[in-house]
Amino acid sequence: MLYARVSSKDQEREGFSIPAQLKLLRQYAREQGLAIIQEFVDVETAKQTGRSGFGEMPAFLKANPACRTILVEKTARLYRNIRDWITVDDLDLTVHFVKENTVVSEASRSSEKFMHGIKVLMAKNYVDNLSEEVKKGLREKAEQGHWPSVAPICFFY
Repeated sequence: MLYARVSSKDQEREGFSIPAQLKLLRQYAREQGLAIIQEFVDVETAKQTGRSGFGEMPAFLKANPACRTILVEKTARLYRNIRDWITVDDLDLTVHFVKENTVVSEASRSSEKFMHGIKVLMAKNYVDNLSEEVKKGLREKAEQGHWPSVAPICFFY
């Protein structure tokens, strides 16, 4: 099975497209001789848990015990929070991170699992740092007397 994700509709329109990810993953599957029996797609952030496509995967995998492989573009496309990493890890899957040229499974060496964990934490740090920077910028803008976004329109009758 494969999983593709972008964080927002804007991101999808700006070139981080779902079709490009799907094309890459389908081509990889053909080259590796892997059959894709299901595709999951999300257009939402991976900052928090609760993505719809991601949430459907565990139920699908439990209902299809022969399917033990996920193809995904890279670590940050699959998860950017620890809870989702644990969810995937608990399913005893083989995960192919195609752009990273990495395959992680129960049989992976400890150093490979360690490096994967570092990538997950880096993805989480990216989201946390971005949040801090946005808040800092909005706070500075407000302190300078500007609206942090578009000023509200008021109608008086």
